[in-house]
Amino acid sequence: MTPRPSSSGSHAKKTADAQAPKKPAKKATEQAAEKSAEKTVPAEKAAAKKGTTKKAASKKAAAKKEVSKKAPSKKAKSKTISVKAISAEETPAQKLTESIPAPPPEAPAPVTPVSPVMPSADRDRLVAGTHHDPHGVLGAHPVPGGVAFRAFRPYAQAVTVVAGDLRVELEDDGGGFFSGLAPLSEVPEYRLLVAYEGSVQEVEDAYRLLPTLGELDLHLIGEGRHEELWHVLGAHPMTHQGVTGTRFSVWAPNARGACVAGTFNFWDGSGYPMRSLGSSGVWELFVPGIGEGELYKFELTRQDGSKTQRADPLARRTEVPPNTSSVVTASHYEWHDEEWLARRADTPVHEAPFSVYEIHLPSWRPGLTYRQLAEQLPAYVKDLGFTHVELMPIAEHPFGGSWGYQVTGFYAPTARLGTPDDFRFLVDALHQAGIGVLMDWVPAHFPRDDWALAEFDGRPLYEHENPLRSAHPDWGTLEFDYGRREVRNFLVANAVYWCQEFHIDGLRVDAVASMLYLDYSREPGQWLPNEFGGRENLDAVAFLQEMNATVYRRVPGVVTIAEESTAWDGVTRATHHVGPGGFGGLGFGLKWNMGWMHDSLDYMSHDPVHRKFHHNEMTFSMVYAYSENYVLPISHDEVVHGKGSLVSKMPGDWWQQRANLRAYLAFMWAHPGKQLLFMGQEFAQGAEWSEAHGPDWWLLDPGYGAEPDHRGVRDLVRDINIVYRHTPALWQQDIKPAGFQWIVGDAAEDNVFAFLRYDAEGGPLLAVSNLAPVVRHDYRLGVPDSIPAWAETLNTDLGKYGGSDVTNPDDIKPEPQAWHGRPASIRLTLPPLATVWLRPA
Repeated sequence: MTPRPSSSGSHAKKTADAQAPKKPAKKATEQAAEKSAEKTVPAEKAAAKKGTTKKAASKKAAAKKEVSKKAPSKKAKSKTISVKAISAEETPAQKLTESIPAPPPEAPAPVTPVSPVMPSADRDRLVAGTHHDPHGVLGAHPVPGGVAFRAFRPYAQAVTVVAGDLRVELEDDGGGFFSGLAPLSEVPEYRLLVAYEGSVQEVEDAYRLLPTLGELDLHLIGEGRHEELWHVLGAHPMTHQGVTGTRFSVWAPNARGACVAGTFNFWDGSGYPMRSLGSSGVWELFVPGIGEGELYKFELTRQDGSKTQRADPLARRTEVPPNTSSVVTASHYEWHDEEWLARRADTPVHEAPFSVYEIHLPSWRPGLTYRQLAEQLPAYVKDLGFTHVELMPIAEHPFGGSWGYQVTGFYAPTARLGTPDDFRFLVDALHQAGIGVLMDWVPAHFPRDDWALAEFDGRPLYEHENPLRSAHPDWGTLEFDYGRREVRNFLVANAVYWCQEFHIDGLRVDAVASMLYLDYSREPGQWLPNEFGGRENLDAVAFLQEMNATVYRRVPGVVTIAEESTAWDGVTRATHHVGPGGFGGLGFGLKWNMGWMHDSLDYMSHDPVHRKFHHNEMTFSMVYAYSENYVLPISHDEVVHGKGSLVSKMPGDWWQQRANLRAYLAFMWAHPGKQLLFMGQEFAQGAEWSEAHGPDWWLLDPGYGAEPDHRGVRDLVRDINIVYRHTPALWQQDIKPAGFQWIVGDAAEDNVFAFLRYDAEGGPLLAVSNLAPVVRHDYRLGVPDSIPAWAETLNTDLGKYGGSDVTNPDDIKPEPQAWHGRPASIRLTLPPLATVWLRPA
């Protein structure tokens, strides 16, 4: 088996190592070569050497012939030393007599050389993959009598050390081990000529190089406070001590040993053992000659001696699933979104327009890559007027049917759609179109795949060691151990990573409720209380607080959003503000309002004749509307798994379903809070979503008979967003009671809701929803007497949207008749199953 030459590739950055050994001066090298030449051992070895067959000797000679063919052009001037290992049976005096001439009388007493052969204990540990310090025994080391060279090169036939004009042919000790003693005064800079069957490679020796990680990095990792963890762990192409290659490093504190396996060594990591860096639990190896595009995994030896090959937890690129290898990568992307980033932090998100289009990228337009999506998605979203897109998890995941919510590559965008730089290109294109990018982030759990994080180094590491705390009862996955500082560091740094490296504008954190409660989906006896006897997961609380505080500090202008379905107090409260429950706030910027979503959809699902009995489901949200900073979500979760699409939830015939949907969307956009709508619902897709085929775009084909019905709903969504973005009353005071006033919230018999929204300057917008299938003429509503006239700015019943075209075409002037507790009132014509917005004329 002959390894192929290592791949080449460009390297993103070069680092100067202050601890690199000093390069010997040219004269010193020449003197060392001359001195060694005086002590040259005869190149020919005894043919009858013990244990060496005639065939082996012939094969060895052929290998050496290959080495000589690769020698430098100044072959005649080179100094060659053939070294023979000092065996345990030979006395030092005998070996010295054979290899080193007696010094002249004026010279000092000779130094007794030592054997360069690898000690058996170290040899056994290297073969077993359990050596914690391979650099301490491999490479070149000053010893009595000169410099000992040792190499572990499985499958090699010969190894020669090359240092300038000096060549040292190492003795084959068997099992892939080679050694030799050169009578040098100091360790030179050298390379290795490694002869395999049919080829010879000249390579750098990884085991002559110093560690690539410094004490500060290791200290921060040990403290769980390395906020840029991805810069030090994982695989990084770089230049180290003047040598190009890739640094590999992994946290595996329970492993007895660690090696790097990949395409460059035929997935046999035995010849690439890593060194343990003290008590940090980090293993490190700089591999010369390895560049971008190489596949790799970490080969870890468990406590019981068994081995496992694992994908890199901090891999920044992966193979396309179902393949599972990590890929060496570096970013070369040049961003062009400076203008977007410069103004991103100008306005707090809760005081800005914020309407979100939620997307599952692999199925939005099936088959498109990141770069192809960049040609279509920004234009589509911009045309519809959404301010942001929210991408369902794009971190690498093995099973497409999980939609990305069971992550194995937390630091790698899914390779299904392209490279990490391709994903950067998509984000950049969205920013240049004026669209923010949010992504779903999943720190709650991870799958049990035996090549990923589960029992990573042979014992529970990323998951809690207690099965009652680690096994997620709903999803068959494992929960992170938030009480372990290195695990918290892994996740906190990951949140920062997406925002810094990919310019993500916000993280929607998935399944927060499952993190906060120890008894989440667990029966009595299946969970353990916290130290105070409560059900709160104190470790998870501390993690979420640290994550939010770190992200907001490091990346100004981003927002974190919690998908939290319970009444936990203070989800969007500052972490240093302690609430009634004794906890500081979790520190999120926004929270999904799951209660509003469930209540309002339940109301809308009823036939209008029964809605009066459920009227409070549309008004109850205002009881708690200012307890948190809310997003009103109509997400993917509401249109899958038998729940039907949004339009199919509506009662009545096809016309009524679409009318209900249009009225509901306008009611939603006028309600306090931000808005989120899942793809396909913007054009009233009838079928529920499936990741296998995505939205039913054919419904918008002009050749389809019902195309106008679907296009009308999409046109309404566009107009809602346009009016919304230009009407500060609809978003500027979403989290302030001063931004909302009911006009009538108890008209249950009429199925009517009317309220005012105000901007910071007191400018109003009047929103009226008639969720009955009848026209209401001259419907009187109390209004402020300070507005001389009102005009329709949006009507969901317009004919161009597919409605019956019942409108209020003229300006509406208040009458001095008190109504609904106000000094003036107006009379409106309310269209059936419709929402109308009016602004001061």
